[in-house]
Amino acid sequence: MHTPILVTGGTGTLGRHVVPLLRAAGHPVRVLSRRGGPPGDGVTHVTADLRTDTGLAPALRGVTTVLHLAGGAKGDDRAAANLVRAARRAEVTHLVHISVTGVDRVPLAWLRAKLDAERAVADSGLPWTVLRAAQIHDLVLRMLTAMTRLPVAPVPGGLRLQPVDAAEVAARLVDLTLGAPAGLVPDLAGPATHGLDELLAGYLAATGRRRLRLPVRIPGRVGRAYRDGANLARPGATRGVRTWDDFLAERLGRGSFSPDRPAGGTART
Repeated sequence: MHTPILVTGGTGTLGRHVVPLLRAAGHPVRVLSRRGGPPGDGVTHVTADLRTDTGLAPALRGVTTVLHLAGGAKGDDRAAANLVRAARRAEVTHLVHISVTGVDRVPLAWLRAKLDAERAVADSGLPWTVLRAAQIHDLVLRMLTAMTRLPVAPVPGGLRLQPVDAAEVAARLVDLTLGAPAGLVPDLAGPATHGLDELLAGYLAATGRRRLRLPVRIPGRVGRAYRDGANLARPGATRGVRTWDDFLAERLGRGSFSPDRPAGGTART
């Protein structure tokens, strides 16, 4: 009988893919979240708060493997540190953590917190695995939707992304979770690199919207890092298969489209 695998953030974008895959592999799953949830076949939910270290001890009771997916705009470093302390007390034998490509090269506060979360895992004294993944399709779509709420969409120049499918990230994470601890593994990115202007044009074409696009320049060290591609996957990265175009066409239900189709002008500064 397998011991349960604890999945933090198991109700999120990745978790909704990960949990069924772990169950299909025959493992009971314990999902940690702040709000809990209804039990399912081989799935139990526990309520805990990683950032305040509330409820972690009972959540980890009887667990030997933890897959840490929970994350947010801030506080990831504190959440990881709390999880690590609780995992050490529970004598966890494999701690798996999802991170972000370029986390050690782009000088943004939220990425520094994610890098500190990585360090908490690596310095935990526990056997560990960390996967850095590029931008998940769902999150890129959310970003583009937010960018087009106003009649003028700002487009940071030189920003490139490598959108990767959530199901492919989840499958990789499950393989790593069920395998031996491997430390920092090769990055995982989508099959192609796209400029943000290209992604926005394709989104506008697929939705039939028209927006004036305003080029903007990201200033300072952060801007230089993005223009240099510091957020992109490192050489030797694993590449996903499902393309951004396929995801967008399926999600929006409009069939194929071309990002070159006219979808609004470009404002000049």
